[in-house]
Amino acid sequence: MVSKTGRITRLSSITRLSRKGMHAMRWSELVEQVRERGQYATGEEAERITRTVLTALGGHLTGPERAELAPRLPREAAAALAGPIPPTLAPAASEFVDAVAARLGGATSATARWDVSSVLGAVAEMAGDELLDRLLSRLPSGYGLLFGRAELLPAGHV
Repeated sequence: MVSKTGRITRLSSITRLSRKGMHAMRWSELVEQVRERGQYATGEEAERITRTVLTALGGHLTGPERAELAPRLPREAAAALAGPIPPTLAPAASEFVDAVAARLGGATSATARWDVSSVLGAVAEMAGDELLDRLLSRLPSGYGLLFGRAELLPAGHV
């Protein structure tokens, strides 16, 4: 991952995640991974951002994928994700980022996009490819980039 300052950073791997997933990673490990990804100065800042992003995401996930993702996350993360009742339609990715910026208070769209990507990149690793594919199929275009996935446009689109 490239840092805010342009440096390439090391990402910690998630080795504790079992195939069944059942809360294999501890909350402190997730927060530390987000702190490393986002290059945050403190664990407290990474924890605040992690809770904010997961709560916002939980407000937009629907279907069985939401229920499948929760046990793959630490209990605290699953609780943040499961808290809000999702609406019938998720906002565009840019609107999601702007909503997170507003919740973080004082964040710009650019810094909120960094924050969201730092958290959702870690979530993507815990979710696994198959579940992440299904999650992204339920969300509007643009969320893939937030989860660290490239999004290709069909031929003929610019």
